[in-house]
Amino acid sequence: MFSYMKRGPGFYRQVASLAAPIVLQNLITSTLGMADTFMVGMLGETPMAAVTLANIPLFVVQLFIFGVQSGSSVLISQYWGRQDRQAINRVMGVAMWTAGSVSFLFALVLQLWPVEFLSLFGNQREVVELAAQYGRIAGWSYACSALTMMYVAAYRSMERPQLGLYILVSSMLVNTCLNWVFIFGNLGAPKMGVAGAALATLIARILELVIVTSHMILTRFFRVQPALLLRPGKEMALRFARYGSPVVCNETMWGLGTSVFPTIMGHMEGSTEILAAYTVAGNMDKICMVVSFGLAATAAIIIGREIGAGRPHVVQEVGMALNTLAAMCGIVIGAGLILFAQITAPAVVYPLFQMSARAGAIASMMMTVQGVIRPLRDFNSVTIVGVLRGGGDVKMATVIDISPLWLAAIPAAAVCGLVLRLDILWVYLAMTLENFVKCGLGLYRLRSGKWIRDLTRGT
Repeated sequence: MFSYMKRGPGFYRQVASLAAPIVLQNLITSTLGMADTFMVGMLGETPMAAVTLANIPLFVVQLFIFGVQSGSSVLISQYWGRQDRQAINRVMGVAMWTAGSVSFLFALVLQLWPVEFLSLFGNQREVVELAAQYGRIAGWSYACSALTMMYVAAYRSMERPQLGLYILVSSMLVNTCLNWVFIFGNLGAPKMGVAGAALATLIARILELVIVTSHMILTRFFRVQPALLLRPGKEMALRFARYGSPVVCNETMWGLGTSVFPTIMGHMEGSTEILAAYTVAGNMDKICMVVSFGLAATAAIIIGREIGAGRPHVVQEVGMALNTLAAMCGIVIGAGLILFAQITAPAVVYPLFQMSARAGAIASMMMTVQGVIRPLRDFNSVTIVGVLRGGGDVKMATVIDISPLWLAAIPAAAVCGLVLRLDILWVYLAMTLENFVKCGLGLYRLRSGKWIRDLTRGT
């Protein structure tokens, strides 16, 4: 039944060498992100809820950047299989223009109308005003991050994932240290609270951009051609629009959809405690996602490379093997998360965050639900982000990813939370409905084999 898992030791060594830097990068950044949340949480539940509120639109920008990054990776991995370096430069140029322009626009909105904009996501004046202090500064960090992440994505697609590890881990360490300085006013700095957390993030992202620029100039592995970055050409822009825009649409619509959930919570009774719990549970969820994210990126690299090199016959079983591996990892990680939610978090974590008893109980419930559905979510992540996208089936991947979210999970959560006024448990359970639908659709598409497509033809 699982004969496709017998790939030989060389295959799994390759998977490990590609996935390990990506997993380690995301594990460190997610862990340090948890440390940032802890420092903001020491200020109280209201500041933590404010940062959560401000991060709702910023999360959408982040996912748009990830969408452009993923869309460029679909093309770059296949061009890398063909060793077409000029085309890779052009794809990077289109991606940088796209992500940079949109992130700059969001930063401008948060700079000019922060309170008015963030009032759309919450109705508590004190929380919104604190969120505006954070968003006004943090918005500009995404304009810097957009350019950095396009370069990191290109190197990852060219089987050099270590670069992202070095850059992002360095910046996150700086971010965490500066949080300690600016949030609490250490080392002679002013005590800035949530605004200090935003300033630390901005400085760290500027550092990333400086490192990337230096690497562009000094590296010999891949020569960046500035003329192609600045003027990638109409043909490549159209090709990116055709094959990359569904991925950008996918991530943006998914980001908007998932941002509806904390917006619903922000309009429920006791929203401050709910949002504080959602922040803690969300950070733990990010840590648990690192393995599936690494496997998904690895699947996209391997499958895209093999298709671009003219070897599509091997990718069907490769996709099934990596999906099964993700589900198996999800079982182990999910069990660990449940134990953490029920034993460690109430005794150690919640007191550190100064969380109320109700906020702690809500966070434990959320993490327990996450642990139960972890295998399903990991399978879906590798299927959609790794296998289908890497295989060039970007439109169907988009349909499978966002349709269950918008047609099942969001309506169910809205009815439970805003119409029926049910407890947060039922709202959170409604949010998980999409995973069951995605699994069935993804498995059917995988077995059909119709997802294997060469996107570089005609170049």
